[in-house]
Amino acid sequence: MTKNKLISSLGEFGLINSFSSRIKNDSSVLVGPGDDCAVIKWDKAKLLLFSCDMIIEGVDFLARDKPELIGRKALGVSISDIAACSGVPKYAVVSIGLPRKSKLEKAKRIFNGLNSIAREYSINIVGGDLSDSDRLVIDTSILGFVEKRRLVLRSGAKPGDVIFVSGALGALGSGKHFKFIPRVEEARYLTARFDISAMIDISDGLVQDLKHITDRSSVGALVYYSKIPLARGVKDARRALASGEEFELLFSLPKKQAAKLIMERKYKFTPIGEVVDKKKGLKLIGPSGREMDICRFSGYRHF
Repeated sequence: MTKNKLISSLGEFGLINSFSSRIKNDSSVLVGPGDDCAVIKWDKAKLLLFSCDMIIEGVDFLARDKPELIGRKALGVSISDIAACSGVPKYAVVSIGLPRKSKLEKAKRIFNGLNSIAREYSINIVGGDLSDSDRLVIDTSILGFVEKRRLVLRSGAKPGDVIFVSGALGALGSGKHFKFIPRVEEARYLTARFDISAMIDISDGLVQDLKHITDRSSVGALVYYSKIPLARGVKDARRALASGEEFELLFSLPKKQAAKLIMERKYKFTPIGEVVDKKKGLKLIGPSGREMDICRFSGYRHF
């Protein structure tokens, strides 16, 4: 019976799908649930991007973590969503749940972190809400804009495309989950010069987020173990496959443009695989050339 069924039996993405399948939006919504941002009609040249994220003490950070870094992360994860669609973030509202016994100094330091990254990316914080809570919770909602011709979703990858990633992976435990750089500049650079077919930011792990692209694009993918760029000190690429909260860009583009991108020197973009037919699934090509089912390296899930 469904009334006694636990949400863990569906899992995070199963629960999302069960809700989103019942949502009916009007024609102003071009893209609803299922991508990094909702995409809404705006004017003849631009589209409105809308996203939100929530971070919770004990899940996304610890009470002992620096308040400034907590505030920075809260807005940074939402900025990264806008970047994944090649947009420019513009407005944000922030809601915070705080235990009533929290020290005022801590609350100020959290705000300083929020305000600092907002100023860094020229984002206007235009409102929000405060509430009493048994632990610290921060929810951010963000609006951005993207030119129609530069919008990138998870759903455009095609067989033959080359898969790239920005930066280096596997740095979990190094503090990158607080100090990451939302890749707005890199995304804008890419879409100004290349035909990026699909893109996502790596928040739940390389494998899991690549699966979001392959599912939405109805394709398969091959990832080459030896090609994955590893963060300093990381020796095993298996760590990079499942490491979440990297917030690097994972994207695809036509093979004929891949060579040109590899030659680019302004930013680090590394080819790690290729898009294939859906029936080939999602596979990891190991150092010996043997195929492995990559899905066993699953990333982070809330349930």
